[in-house]
Amino acid sequence: MDPQELAPGISYAVTDRHGGVSAAPYDSRNLGGATADDYQGVLRNRELTARQFGLAPDRVVWMRQVHSATVQRVAGPWGPDAPELDAVWTTEEGLALAALGADCAPVLLADPAARMVGAAHSGRVGTLTGVVPNLVAAMAAAGAEPARMTALVGPMACGRCYEVPEQMRAESAAVLPEVHATTRQGTPALDLRAGIAAQLARAGVTTVRHDDRCTIEDRDLFSHRRDAPTGRFAAYVWLTPRA
Repeated sequence: MDPQELAPGISYAVTDRHGGVSAAPYDSRNLGGATADDYQGVLRNRELTARQFGLAPDRVVWMRQVHSATVQRVAGPWGPDAPELDAVWTTEEGLALAALGADCAPVLLADPAARMVGAAHSGRVGTLTGVVPNLVAAMAAAGAEPARMTALVGPMACGRCYEVPEQMRAESAAVLPEVHATTRQGTPALDLRAGIAAQLARAGVTTVRHDDRCTIEDRDLFSHRRDAPTGRFAAYVWLTPRA
């Protein structure tokens, strides 16, 4: 989970559940402040993680994620009064954007020429209502170019594991056909990764990377469906300060 380059001058990292201070069932690197975990432990985990990535702990933006399609530009952290939204973007160097997950998809965007990065939390509702296309559009309106962007679609519940009722699959596929899936057991499912990839392609983002780990299958990651109550991992993205 060491930082890697998403695009020239832009770094990202995806955490796992290990290396923090939280006790079971949030053990141990729980970064989710809306869980029932001890909040001081969550803050300590966030501090430890930021320092591990070479980031200032007070220069990380955390969203109050509510499964919306709301996007906002940020110039710094909000602190305890973060608005309810599920995507943010910035042009501020060294300001890390974090998207939490535990079956929902964290999605990161980077335009190295515009020196702009974005992060979204895209669960079932956010995917169907278009949080990722909204983020692409917001960044493009400010001067980014979708064709120059690199996207990273992070770990999430895969289409072979994300079982849903047949009516939910039908209603979801009516909005975004690519999410229609079937589990290994032959039951109705949703493939959010396929849906998000299709949305990015339609938005003009052609360079899409995947961390295709399934949160339900991979016990190094938190999974709400597998283990609730449980913690949250995070995907971070930031503009590396120029020398």
